[in-house]
Amino acid sequence: MSIMESMGKKKPRPRRSFTPEFKAEIVELCRRGDRSVRQVAADFDLTETAVRDWVRQADFEAAAA
Repeated sequence: MSIMESMGKKKPRPRRSFTPEFKAEIVELCRRGDRSVRQVAADFDLTETAVRDWVRQADFEAAAA
């Protein structure tokens, strides 16, 4: 048993990368309003923080345009 396992902590997941198109689809799902950010994140096995960051970035880019 590793130290991480004995301490009850999960191993960190490998860093993943996503295309701008995928992020835009996730942002659109969040903006529709029929699912919460938390639910969209769970449905796609994403972290809620990442999804919130993508929505925030899309809002920033839209305001700057």
